[in-house]
Amino acid sequence: MMDIHQILKSLPHRYPILLVDRVLEIEKGKRIVALKNVSINEPHFQGHFPHRPVMPGVLQLEALAQAAAILAIDMMGTVLDDKTVYYFAGIDGARFKRPVEPGDQLRLEVELDRQKAGIFKFKARSLVGEEVATEAELMCTMRKIA
Repeated sequence: MMDIHQILKSLPHRYPILLVDRVLEIEKGKRIVALKNVSINEPHFQGHFPHRPVMPGVLQLEALAQAAAILAIDMMGTVLDDKTVYYFAGIDGARFKRPVEPGDQLRLEVELDRQKAGIFKFKARSLVGEEVATEAELMCTMRKIA
């Protein structure tokens, strides 16, 4: 289990793009379960959509990728520094099954599928209650930057 203070030490993301609020479970090198609390105060709701606020699908995928990053970082026992960035390398099979609205709590479930040559492949899904909101296969990698 990780609280927001531990997440802030693990991920370089900050407001308004930090999208993981708590880690409920982490099984080293295998899986992670995390939470994203969706609030009307988030800046994207001003324009997406003013008459019916819905969390953009790309941000749902980003939340899953951030949970995947926490899993990968924990697995490697590393700490990201100013010279290391965790990037998306690909997204396959993304599906959006239900709208995610203010007041919802996204349960982020990510499982490591495989790791090869510095590329991590994850099976990921988010749920609101018992309903699947998002599912996708994510590929991510860590790179040193100049």
